[in-house]
Amino acid sequence: MTELPKAAIVRIAKKAGAERVGEDAADALVKVAEAYIADLSRKAAEFAAHAGRKTIKAEDVKLAE
Repeated sequence: MTELPKAAIVRIAKKAGAERVGEDAADALVKVAEAYIADLSRKAAEFAAHAGRKTIKAEDVKLAE
C-alpha cells in the first residue's frame, strides 16, 4: 500500500508536461517518489542528529538533497 495519493503524483506529472499518464506509469511514479522521499528523510534525519536535534528542519532537507 502506498502513502502518496496517486492523483497528486499524476497532477505533478501533467504540470511537468505529460499529456497523459498511464496507470502503470502512475504506480511507478508513486513508488519512485516514495523511495526518494524516504531516502531524503533518512539523510535529513542524520543531519538533524548531527546538529543535536530530533526535529528535521528545512536546512537539513536542503543539505540532504
